[in-house]
Amino acid sequence: MKHLRLGTSTYSYWHFTEEKVPLEFIIDQAHELGLAGVELLHVQLESEDNGYLQKLKRHAFQRGVALYNLSIHQTFISGDAAERQRNVDHTLHCIDLAHEMGIASIRVNSGSWRREGKFFESLMDAKGWVEPWDGYSNEDGFKWVIDGLNACVEHAERRGVMLLLENHWGLTTTADGMIRIIDAVDSPWLRAILDMGNFYFEEDMIAAVTKIAPYVDLAHAKTYPGGGLVYTLDLDYARIFRILLDAGFSGYVSIEMEGHEAAETAVPKSIALLQKAWAAAQEGA
Repeated sequence: MKHLRLGTSTYSYWHFTEEKVPLEFIIDQAHELGLAGVELLHVQLESEDNGYLQKLKRHAFQRGVALYNLSIHQTFISGDAAERQRNVDHTLHCIDLAHEMGIASIRVNSGSWRREGKFFESLMDAKGWVEPWDGYSNEDGFKWVIDGLNACVEHAERRGVMLLLENHWGLTTTADGMIRIIDAVDSPWLRAILDMGNFYFEEDMIAAVTKIAPYVDLAHAKTYPGGGLVYTLDLDYARIFRILLDAGFSGYVSIEMEGHEAAETAVPKSIALLQKAWAAAQEGA
């Protein structure tokens, strides 16, 4: 029986509200809950000063908690070459941050054809921002993303930091889009994150999970205690885990609690839910 390496994203405790939740507090919570590790949101760092980064690394080590992924935000979809280069530079910088903290991977995005308006409202209206802006095509977008990631993989290898492409809207709204990008870059240093809740706009979510499963090195398990902040999905976690296990998955599963319930009670509920589903997934192995 394969061991469940269950951790939490710091997103579970902070949903981009005005006041940040300190990362040290979340590391302490992970320790108390017996989790294997924590995935850090880059935007949740209080500083990029090396003293702060090393303090976080020490704090996690002393709590017996691994820091296994740095989740960053960037977009390679822009008609402005200088803007695309700024996002390449940002990604290279975050690779260095992860290396300094002993974190073995970073989450990367393709970017999207984002529309004006509030984030989640415009996302839902545009079904993931998949339609190109006037004057551009998805072929433009795929070229920009592939070129951008190609500009990063050599540095990722040099620093020993995996790039993990998430199904995070835009060109990665579908499994086919993710696979097209990963196959085009064709590097062992670019793999995938499966966000279990982000194939929302796929006609068949399970088929999409099955397609991407052989590429997945990290899984995000969305949970919705108290009802979802944007939407609530009735996810068959056991079936998803079985698909991942059949594809050879053995990495971390990162809780992304996205419900209205307070994290202090919602994360323990999420742990119990996912542990039960993991056991059920292996009963039929």
